[in-house]
Amino acid sequence: MSINRSSGPTPEETMNAFFDLPAPAKLNLFLHILGRRSDGYHLLQSVFVLIDWCDTLHIERTTDGRIQRKDLGWALPVDDLTVRAARVLQSATGCTLGATITVNKRIPAQAGMGGGSSDAATCLLALNRLWDLNLSLKQLIALGLPLGADIPFFLRGTSAWVEGVGEKIQPIHVPRQRFVVVKPTQGIPTKDVFLHPELKRDTGHAIIEDFAVDPFGFGCNDLQPIAERLCPSVREVTLWLRKYGLNGRMTGSGSAVFAPVALADCVGDPPQGWSMRVCSSLDSHPLTGWASSDD
Repeated sequence: MSINRSSGPTPEETMNAFFDLPAPAKLNLFLHILGRRSDGYHLLQSVFVLIDWCDTLHIERTTDGRIQRKDLGWALPVDDLTVRAARVLQSATGCTLGATITVNKRIPAQAGMGGGSSDAATCLLALNRLWDLNLSLKQLIALGLPLGADIPFFLRGTSAWVEGVGEKIQPIHVPRQRFVVVKPTQGIPTKDVFLHPELKRDTGHAIIEDFAVDPFGFGCNDLQPIAERLCPSVREVTLWLRKYGLNGRMTGSGSAVFAPVALADCVGDPPQGWSMRVCSSLDSHPLTGWASSDD
């Protein structure tokens, strides 16, 4: 298997549809767990960056009020996040229009790369336009957060220092960087990691100034030790990257692992069944500006 460079498509618009809408993945450069709220949600600190490994959505406006989804890649759950996001937007605004949402999945599932949340964010931005709703970015974020903690980040669309349960988002500058990203065959359900009784939940509070000194080496991923126990392939990926002098770190709750690289041909072909791409960070989401900002 050779390394593929990923690139985000350029959206095309007709009067009633958007085609080739990009939904980029994210990486967590570090992820610390500071505690756990009484409702079970975890308090975290992290830096999120967008990368150019993208899903692609085609969204067509319909007049029958129905929300339908078609899959160009592997099959998604019937009630996936894009469908739920569209229905929430419909319900909140009283919109009687419908949509056909076609998803071409490229971002691996159960990878910690936020593919489902990114698809939902792109869907909200597109339908806000197609249905002429004119909701602000703040309003879309309020609708998206209950669906998934990562959706507000994708809606804001820039590298960010993230705190709380994912709802406190502060844009920050992160230098452009190329990464090799490797997803082993096995994935990890997010809840299995967060609910593990031995998960470390008491990391001290970090500050942006310390992160800025070494943005690609700062901190750790507190979820990684548990993820490696649940999915030994995570450890196998880090050891494989180490053969090439690279320090791999898991993103999110896994199972994908990434490492900063200088050259595209820095590693050999991965074992069969692994997905690998050399990706570049994005300064901003390709759909930045699609909803009015009221910050």
